[in-house]
Amino acid sequence: MSLKERLIARIARLGPMSVADYMAECLHDPEFGYYATRDPLGRAGDFITAPEISQMFGELLGLWIAQVWMDQGRPEGILAELGPGRGTLMADVLRATRGVPGFHDALAVHLVEASPVLRAAQARAVPEATFHDSVADVSEGPLFLIANEFFDALPIRQFQMNAAGDWQEQQIGTSDGALIWGLAPPAPLEVRDGFKPGMIVETCAPGEAIAEEIGRRIKAHGGAALIVDYGDKESTGDTFQALAKHAFADPLDTPGQADLTAHVAFGPLAHAAGVQASGPVPQGLFLERLGITARAQSLAKGLSGAALEAHIAAHRRLTHAQEMGTLFKAMALTPDGAPPPPALEPAP
Repeated sequence: MSLKERLIARIARLGPMSVADYMAECLHDPEFGYYATRDPLGRAGDFITAPEISQMFGELLGLWIAQVWMDQGRPEGILAELGPGRGTLMADVLRATRGVPGFHDALAVHLVEASPVLRAAQARAVPEATFHDSVADVSEGPLFLIANEFFDALPIRQFQMNAAGDWQEQQIGTSDGALIWGLAPPAPLEVRDGFKPGMIVETCAPGEAIAEEIGRRIKAHGGAALIVDYGDKESTGDTFQALAKHAFADPLDTPGQADLTAHVAFGPLAHAAGVQASGPVPQGLFLERLGITARAQSLAKGLSGAALEAHIAAHRRLTHAQEMGTLFKAMALTPDGAPPPPALEPAP
């Protein structure tokens, strides 16, 4: 029985599924789940993330973390990453910070990863890491954490306003052996004003719970979290999408065979964390403030031909508005009253 057949049977037995339940099954089912069964990254996979595009991304984020660590008095604690992909980002962070006095001795490396396939790749890239299934399992202490393209893959719920001004949850049902969209009966939903009939709002309770746990640790012990993802301050309509072989796909077509994501609403994450939030600012602006162009020029001196062209293209992809520069945002969480983190002043 395929995952699609299993989901159809479940719906026949229990009724329509929320988008959140559908995402959880498609991404993490032990037998058929997208993340449980494959390495989706890279040009041969379904998508490519910033650390795989260029070493510059991880290097700059590593130096950002090191600066925040120094600003907070160089405490002993935890260096963590949520959803570390192949471990490329953390490996680049550790290489870039090798020359920062005391940094590696003070911070133990912890990686939070649910995928057994990706965890194996991470262990090869970062052999000193300790692995966890959730951030709640990470040791207590000052926490310096990176989450790059992590929150976008957490299950969301979608609600659509009907003609009467009431909210109905978008659900997944079946018809003639196919998965289809439908709407649940109206239910109360607390959202900001300004919505009109037909508009959609998305919520991500798992993301807010993780942000709350991160904020609790930062408030209790100090540290910082740097969240980089695509989205904006608030939820802005239907952003649920599927990606396969670097192209958009129908989210209901082949369950377990495509990556499912939604844009991140940074505002609710900041509110749930309950600590000082800086940003979000566009990724391109954030990286430029950290000096990516100077770093790119330095690396370019040793390149020529196709390697140089690829390097220039990588810089553009990370920073330009038409690529990842505007859609992706960066936001930091730090203790109340801590020094403002580098490069996250509000965009002009």
